Order: sequence, then structure tokens, then C-alpha cells
Amino acid sequence: MGKLAVGALRAVLVVVLVGTLFVQAGMVWALVSGNDPEDGSLPLTPLRVITILGMVAVQAVLVCVWRLVAMVRRGTVFSHAAFRYVDGVIGGIVAAALAWFAVAAVNAPGQRDDPGVTVIMGGVGVGILGVALIVLVLRTLLAQAITRDGEAAQMQAELDEVI
Repeated sequence: MGKLAVGALRAVLVVVLVGTLFVQAGMVWALVSGNDPEDGSLPLTPLRVITILGMVAVQAVLVCVWRLVAMVRRGTVFSHAAFRYVDGVIGGIVAAALAWFAVAAVNAPGQRDDPGVTVIMGGVGVGILGVALIVLVLRTLLAQAITRDGEAAQMQAELDEVI
């Protein structure tokens, strides 16, 4: 990974992190201030709590990706230490999907006349879980790469002995 790509990715990660912190602060402020009247159309308090928790899941993914990028730059990503961060990414994505499903469930009673919105929201949640499955496949590829790297190092050591 080139320096430009790493810099661009880190800039995006920082922007998204700042955005999630801004959203969380707004939700906490709205919860604490209590001056936002609810007209009964949507239960805003549960939606705000779910949003705060969903942002925590996104932030966990951002931190794990940041650490993985650092490992890539150092050339240490093909190690067992990387699994901790990949597992963190998978867990964060699953948590975000669960938060999305919770939003869909809270929103569903208001969509009785038009359940298509709830179905679409469910489909988006399944799509988010699909991303977690893709990362799980990539984790498997990482495990295979680590195994192959170990085998290559062993073969190189044997070749060095012969020469």
C-alpha cells in the first residue's frame, strides 16, 4: 500500500470518526435536554439510544481498520495479531447490523399501512450482514496467507542450509 493510499484512507477514517462523534454528541444532547417534544409518530428516545450504540459499533470498526492499516505499513499484517482486528471489524459490522434491525423494529409499527419500508430496511440489514460475511471470507484468506508465509519461510531456511 502506497503512502498516498494510506494517507487517503486515514483521512477518510478520521472524517468518519469525527462524524460519528458529532452524531453521538447530538443524540446525547437530545436525550439529556429533553426539550424535544415527541408527537407520538416515532419513539425518538429508543431511536436515539440505538443510534448512539450503532455509532459505537462503527467507531470500533474504524479503530480496527486503522490498526490494520498500520500493520500493513509496517509489513506485519501477515501475523496472528491481525486476527484480533479483523475479528473486531466482523464484530462491529454485526453489531451495526443488529442496531439497524433494531431501528427497523422500532420503526415498523408506524409502517403498518406501508410495510415495504420495513422490508427494505430488513433487506439493508441483511446486506450489512453480508459485508460481515465478506470480511469473514477475507479473514480465511488471511489465515491461508499466514500459513503460506510460514511455509515459504521454512522452505527458504532449508534452501539457505543447502546453499
